[in-house]
Amino acid sequence: MISAIMQPTYLPWIGYFDLIDSADTFVFLDDAQVLKRSWGVRNRILCQNGETYLTVPLVGHSQQSDSTFANTAIDPGPKWMRTHLATIRHAYAKAPHFADVFGNLEALMSAGHKTIGALNMDFITSTARKMGIDTPFAQSSCVEDAEGRKDDRLLAICRAIGSDHYIAAQGSADYIEREHESGAFAGSGVDLRYHNFVHPHYPQTMDVFTSHMSIVDLLVNCGYPSALEIIRSGRRAPLTSFEMKKEQA
Repeated sequence: MISAIMQPTYLPWIGYFDLIDSADTFVFLDDAQVLKRSWGVRNRILCQNGETYLTVPLVGHSQQSDSTFANTAIDPGPKWMRTHLATIRHAYAKAPHFADVFGNLEALMSAGHKTIGALNMDFITSTARKMGIDTPFAQSSCVEDAEGRKDDRLLAICRAIGSDHYIAAQGSADYIEREHESGAFAGSGVDLRYHNFVHPHYPQTMDVFTSHMSIVDLLVNCGYPSALEIIRSGRRAPLTSFEMKKEQA
């Protein structure tokens, strides 16, 4: 079984959804620490003047390890939600699939989510299903016998859910590969590969294409039915530790 494990990001980029689609089981690392100014609490859309960040305000957050996606509250006030929706409307009102996507975003914002994890996971799971991704989801906070930190924890989660193949985001190599090649996965019986995704181009409202926006950008421009085919067009064969390092050299 192929697994992938990631923190629940706010309005993620399209590569996040390709990682979900590549796996047999996708685990939200919802008991990971939430960091301010990280992708867990913000993302970017394309406005007339360029990239604009949308950031979710947190309540009672600290940089301590007990501030996780599962227990970190979001500001319950409607001001930031109205601002995010207004910014998205201003940026994409003329996009061909704006109405359908915007209606779903309005429903998300009005659903009364208490934590940043709940908000993010609702958007990710509902968007995945609307695009036709049927990968099962799980939450690390509900996985038993998965102790440890960083790559040890990832390996423990894989073993707990019965996974023998793990696809990691390339950004996680910073700690997986820190001490030796493949980290805790070396000799573990769980095969480690790194997600390999080349960002595809698609029609945008601007003349010059800008990559790595929130998936909202793809959805309003191309619609849910076409989005998954576009995302899959960027997929390449996953890389071994050696292959990834060779590419990055």
